[in-house]
Amino acid sequence: MSNLAQNLLDTAAEDESREALRMDDTVLTYGEFRDAALKVAASLQVRGVSPGDRVGLVLPNVISFPVVFYGALLAGAAVVPMNPLLKAREVEYYLRDSGAKVVVALTPSAEPVIEAAGTVGIEAVSVGPAMPEELLDAEPIERAVDRTDDDLAVILYTSGTTGQPKGAELTHANLSRNARTTAETLLESGTDDVIMGCLPLFHVFGLTCGLNASVLRGSLLTLIPRFDGAKALSVVERDKVTIFEGVPTMFAGMLHSEGAGDHDVSSLRLCVSGGSAMPVEVMRAFEEKFGCMILEGYGLSETSPVASFNHPNAERKPGSIGTPIAGVEMRLVDDDGKDVAAGEVGEIAIRGENVMKGYWQREEETATAIPDGWFRTGDLARQDDDGYFFIVDRKKEMIIRGGYNVYPREVEEALYEHPAVAEAACIGIAHPELGEEVAAAVALKPGASAEPDELRDFVKERVAAYKYPRHVWLVDSLPKGPTGKILRRSVEVPEQVGSR
Repeated sequence: MSNLAQNLLDTAAEDESREALRMDDTVLTYGEFRDAALKVAASLQVRGVSPGDRVGLVLPNVISFPVVFYGALLAGAAVVPMNPLLKAREVEYYLRDSGAKVVVALTPSAEPVIEAAGTVGIEAVSVGPAMPEELLDAEPIERAVDRTDDDLAVILYTSGTTGQPKGAELTHANLSRNARTTAETLLESGTDDVIMGCLPLFHVFGLTCGLNASVLRGSLLTLIPRFDGAKALSVVERDKVTIFEGVPTMFAGMLHSEGAGDHDVSSLRLCVSGGSAMPVEVMRAFEEKFGCMILEGYGLSETSPVASFNHPNAERKPGSIGTPIAGVEMRLVDDDGKDVAAGEVGEIAIRGENVMKGYWQREEETATAIPDGWFRTGDLARQDDDGYFFIVDRKKEMIIRGGYNVYPREVEEALYEHPAVAEAACIGIAHPELGEEVAAAVALKPGASAEPDELRDFVKERVAAYKYPRHVWLVDSLPKGPTGKILRRSVEVPEQVGSR
């Protein structure tokens, strides 16, 4: 039995009265979690979901997310998690590309999802945050549907800076083994650990290191639907959180929140940072203020996600992403795939049990990304004499805004829909709290007119709130290479806007 959801059944069988999920005053035990997930599985089967079918999931960090996620896996389906901030046209693309059979969304904010599902011609089910009552209307299935190691468990959409977003195919083995390695690395006693669930569960970091590792070890995952630094600190105090996992902006948010020193956070045993580089100064100040250690790691959607880590039992090097985890190899290569000399900068290539099966229905992109069994990450790094890796730059031009990935092409496509826009280049500029802010330089068509604010609002209506450019400026033309390709890296940022 390779079904990832078997972990839930096994943990519940050990002690069904143990607390599994919490969201403020709502608490679910492992027995209740299991029973609800088995009913969701049955309800999805009634709706025509067969093993291997895809189920869209557009939910924030509410209890319904884990219940529907594990329910879909128990039914043998593959889950397609999506950011609940997406607009209808974005959801429509994911549903159509993945061939989803049904999609589940949160009742108060389901409108874009219902609209997208209607366009594609599939059923959308709206559920409440505390429990997916609308999917608890069938007799529970008796056991998990059999899956093999190589069967698809999740499709996570990611994108380079060219072309449409593509779905990273993560198998039951990818996710099971990465969750197990995470649990063995981070969770000591397991059942006594309380993990802070403020990383989005629709993102692979929160899904693997938060939800799946918790379920495997029988820990309590306490959920925060929308991150707020002060709220997070109050939850640490209230629930005696032992492990906090977050992106650097979350650590900064807690550090700089009002009354940050008024909470008892003595229960915190370990903090884990990923998603983007942790500023060393934020790390130092956070550890000093709250008296706990932060360990930084590295990974991508395509690697389930954890690839390397500053391990708890080894030397920690601030600013480093550590060394590969068990079952994973990492090396630095040049453009020809050959190892670079010691101390030189090269592209991180990864091989191991965490690497995706491929990109959903994209053989060419898969072959380019994994040409020789080693996944090319697009991230540039150097390695020190102890084998620790240090990220130096991104080969790809993706923008990471507050831990969220923003792909320039997507923003540019929205800008190009404006009738006055001739050319657009979306870039990231430095931001003290978010790491990077989204910005765009725009050249207008001859004789056309448009104000920067108008263009910004135009994009805001078409993409998720974290993606639209906060800074827009007009230029006569954009820098181009010999083939006429717009060179984002050569775009000059006006002095009043900021720096790259």
